[in-house]
Amino acid sequence: MKHEIINFIDKKYNAAPEYLWRRYPTYCIFRHKNNNKWFALIGTVPRHILKLTGDGNIDIINVKTGDAEFFHGVRGILPAYHMNKNHWITILLDGTLPIKNIQNLIEISYDLTV
Repeated sequence: MKHEIINFIDKKYNAAPEYLWRRYPTYCIFRHKNNNKWFALIGTVPRHILKLTGDGNIDIINVKTGDAEFFHGVRGILPAYHMNKNHWITILLDGTLPIKNIQNLIEISYDLTV
C-alpha cells in the first residue's frame, strides 16, 4: 500500500518523495512546490513505538487535519507519530483504512498546508 500511496501523491500533486534522513532511509516527505510546506510524511516504524501488538515494523503516513482529536478512536488512525498531535494524525498503511479514505485525508492535508 505504501508504494500505491507514493504513486498517488506523485501523480495527483506532482510531488515526488524526498528522502531527507540517511539514518531513516524508509522515511520520505512530500511538500508543496510553492511554499515548501510538508503535507505528508511516510515511514516505516517499529510496531512497539506506536504501542501496537506484534513484532516487526509497520508502514505509516502522517497527514495534517483540521482537528486531530476528531479521529481519536478511528480504527487505523493514531495520534501523530513524531508530529504535532493537535494537527497531525498517523494512518496505518496496513489495509485497516480503505485507500480511498487515505487519499481523502491526504487531500485535506494538502489543502490545509497551501
